[in-house]
Amino acid sequence: MNYALLESPLFYVGDHYVSTLGALAFAGLFMTGLLLAKFIQSTFVRRLLSRFKLDTNFISIVTMILSIASVVFFTITAINTAGLPLPWDAPLPGVKLSILQILLLIVMLVGVFWLSSSTKRFLFNRFLVNSGLNRSLQYALSQIISNVVLVIGIVIVLTQTGINLGALAVFAGAIGVGIGVGLQGIASNFISGLVILAERPISIGDRVEVGDKGGTVRRIGARATVIVTNDNISIIVPNSKFIEDPVTNWTYGDPRVRFRIPIGVAYGSDIDKVREALIAAGREHPKTLAEPAPNVFLSEFGDNSINFELVVWSSEMSGRPRRYKSDLNFAIERKLREAGIEIPFPQRDLHIRSGVLQVNSAALPQEQGASNGARS
Repeated sequence: MNYALLESPLFYVGDHYVSTLGALAFAGLFMTGLLLAKFIQSTFVRRLLSRFKLDTNFISIVTMILSIASVVFFTITAINTAGLPLPWDAPLPGVKLSILQILLLIVMLVGVFWLSSSTKRFLFNRFLVNSGLNRSLQYALSQIISNVVLVIGIVIVLTQTGINLGALAVFAGAIGVGIGVGLQGIASNFISGLVILAERPISIGDRVEVGDKGGTVRRIGARATVIVTNDNISIIVPNSKFIEDPVTNWTYGDPRVRFRIPIGVAYGSDIDKVREALIAAGREHPKTLAEPAPNVFLSEFGDNSINFELVVWSSEMSGRPRRYKSDLNFAIERKLREAGIEIPFPQRDLHIRSGVLQVNSAALPQEQGASNGARS
């Protein structure tokens, strides 16, 4: 093999040249960086990091930063290997930071995010558990303190790296204009998240309904709140919805909830027996509260039935209202059937004021077959 040909200049970049061997080395190292970045973003790495009980958002941030860092590292290494000197410790034009300082800045920022996530987890799961505070208030304090740690950590890292924070004033002003023009929704959701954590109109574990969506609150983030439905489907709701729109909180203040079950019985039924049967059906369910006791109201005299309403209270079934009502309906049907009380279907009485109406009865197919057999 002619190694001289591989080492001969392929093209020039300023005073330096790139050989064929250097171009191949560049391509190999660059592809290695891309493959490594793809591997870091893989499900295998995410599952491996989740075993250390790290926050999901922190894992996403870490894998993203590490994948970018791997591409940068191998790209710079590839450029140097190709024959184009790019010193690690030389300041980059217009940045006044070397590549080594930038990589160090990335590592320190990852550490700050990890510290913020660990602080929140430590406060919520250990430090504040036995404080006597409400669990949702513990979460709010943990979230606020972790955000403070994150902001202070970023400021310290930028200062130690040599970045003048005063120079960021213009950038901060531009960000403010951007928020006022294009990021109003994000800013509104962030401020709404702080209001939710402060006023606590909803808390983790509450059963809420926003619009036509309902479920249990699992997480209150800076921008959105995660609600899990009874079908185990997670719904991401922007925080501003809980501030601007009407919200039904089934467990706010008092976990006891009253359920109303309508039922109609046939005219002529013994209404005292109906009342006893409905109350017995309500008391039969183990999740029904004894106090306030189940009660029955006679709602109205309908077209085809006398309509009653069974009223029961429960403090545990607000998360599964359909299941609770279904159980009560099964019990009501059984109690009424045992008492010999009819649940009617829509019907009409026909009164003929004059004349004669001829009525022909239609025999069932089995009866027609039996009749034809007898004739034969």
